[in-house]
Amino acid sequence: MKKKPIQSRVEVDFLVRRFYDQVREHRTLGPIFNQIVKDWDHHLIHLSDFWEMILLQTGPGAGKFNPTKVHREVDSAVDHGIEQAHFGNWLELWFQTIDSNFEGETADYAKEHARRMAHMLFMRIWEARPR
Repeated sequence: MKKKPIQSRVEVDFLVRRFYDQVREHRTLGPIFNQIVKDWDHHLIHLSDFWEMILLQTGPGAGKFNPTKVHREVDSAVDHGIEQAHFGNWLELWFQTIDSNFEGETADYAKEHARRMAHMLFMRIWEARPR
């Protein structure tokens, strides 16, 4: 497959769907996501909205998302079992999906933003845990 730039919702949606296909099958991430997500079609649209807002500054996502709240709720639902390694697995799959299908400035930004977001989210989860 020829790599292309991420320029529109079409590419963002493709990225999100290919990525979460892998997440759902992953040996450590799959059980978490498949336990939490009940309606994958709705969830994938929501995630595409989020990444469209982040990568293209377009779409219906502005002001609609609170990733910290959602990830804290997931951590609580899995008995505070989210570990830093889970974010490493997530990043590895994200980078592989991007590198296999896309190139260019927006693809590079998608990786950098995900790296920063993973670090921040894990720290916010850890801060919210009961002591």
